[in-house]
Amino acid sequence: MIWQLQNDVPQRAPSRVPQLPLELVLAIVEAAYYTDALEPNDRLLQDCSLVCKRWSLPVQKLLFTRVTLRSGPACNAFQAAVDRSTERGRALGDSVVRLRVIMDNNQPFSLPESSFARAVLLCPRLYELDLALYGCATPGEDVVGAPDLARMRRPAPLFDQSTLASLRSGPNITALRFDNWSENQSSIIQLLDVWTTLKSLTISGTPPQLPSITHQPFPCSLEQLRVNFQTPPSIDFMKWLLHNSAQTLRVLELEREPPAHFLDFLVASHSQSLSSLSLPACQLQEHVSAIHKCTRLQEIKLEHPWTSPLIYRKLPSTLQHLAFSIDKDTALQPVLETIKTRPSLSVISVHVWAGGEAHTQLPALKIACAFRGITLRITHDIALFRSMMRGDPVLFETYPRVKSTATLNLMRD
Repeated sequence: MIWQLQNDVPQRAPSRVPQLPLELVLAIVEAAYYTDALEPNDRLLQDCSLVCKRWSLPVQKLLFTRVTLRSGPACNAFQAAVDRSTERGRALGDSVVRLRVIMDNNQPFSLPESSFARAVLLCPRLYELDLALYGCATPGEDVVGAPDLARMRRPAPLFDQSTLASLRSGPNITALRFDNWSENQSSIIQLLDVWTTLKSLTISGTPPQLPSITHQPFPCSLEQLRVNFQTPPSIDFMKWLLHNSAQTLRVLELEREPPAHFLDFLVASHSQSLSSLSLPACQLQEHVSAIHKCTRLQEIKLEHPWTSPLIYRKLPSTLQHLAFSIDKDTALQPVLETIKTRPSLSVISVHVWAGGEAHTQLPALKIACAFRGITLRITHDIALFRSMMRGDPVLFETYPRVKSTATLNLMRD
C-alpha cells in the first residue's frame, strides 16, 4: 500500500538549476586571481577550469596569462597546449602575457635554447619575459644547494645565432628580467640586441660586461630599471645601457647598497626624470645627498631599519608613497614630521622587523596617518613588503605601483 501511494503522486519534471552568467563568473575569478602574497593563484584557477565545459576555456586563458617552464618536458607539453593549428591552442597562446623560463644546464632534462625560442614564438602577445640562466658544473663536482657565488662560476654557452634569429622574428616584448647565474658576462648583451622595444629591465647575478667600447649604445628608452649584483656593473656599461633613457627613466631599484660613485652617476643623469627610487639602505651622507637631488620623487623605498634621519628633511613635496622598515630603535620622529609637511603623501608602507612592534612611537604613526587620511600598510613579511613595492611593469601616474587584473589587461592590449 505504501508503495502504491508513493507511485500515485504526480511526478514533476526536474527543475533546471539556474546558471550564473559567464561574465559574472569570470569577474569573480579575476577578483581572486592574486593570493595574499600577490602571486597568481594557480591552484584556484586550475580547480575552476575543471568545474564545467563553459568555464574551461575562459579560465584556462586566465591561467595561461603567466606560464613557467622549468624543463624540456614541460616546454614540450606547453607547445602542445598552445599548438597554433587548433583554435583552442591559438586562444591559449594569445593569452600568455608573462613567460618565465629556467635554463639550467646542470639538470638532466634542462630546457634547450631552441625549445626556449620556439616557446617564445608561440606567444605572439607576450609582454614580459623572465629568463634565468644557470651554468653547468664539471661532471661530478656539482654541489646541491651550493651558494649563488659558487653557481655563478659555472660556465654557460652563449646563445647561438639561430636562437637569436628566431627570437628577433618573435613578439616585441616590453619587459625583460634576466637572472644570470653563470660566469657568462655577454648573454645579456645578446638578449638586449634582440629586443629594441623594452621599457622595463631587471638584471641580476653576474655583472655584465660590454664586448667593446665601440659597441653601439642600447637603443631603448627605459622607464623602469632594477639591478641586483654582488658587485655593481661598470659605469661604462651603465652609460651604454641608459644612453637613450636620460629623459624617460622613472623607476630605479637598487637591491644592493651601491657605492657612492655609482649612485652619484645615476642621479646626475636621471634626477629630473626619476619618480620612484628604491634602496636597501641609506646610511651614508653621500647617499642622502644623492637622494636629495631627486626633486621629483613620488615614491621612495628604504628597506633597512637603520636609515639616516637626515634623508627625510628634504624629500620633495611631490612624494606620494613612503616605504621603510622599523625595529625598536628606528627614529620615527622625522617620519612624523614628513607626514605633516608633505601634502601629496597618500600611502605609507612599513615592514616591521623583530622587536619593531614594540616601538614607542608606532601608535603615534598610526594616529598621524589616520588624521591625514593616509593609508598605512604594515607587514612583518619582508617578501610581501617587497612584492607590495613592485607593481606590474607598466607606466604608472600615481604611486604605489600595483599588481592587478586591470594592469594585466593593459599588458594584453
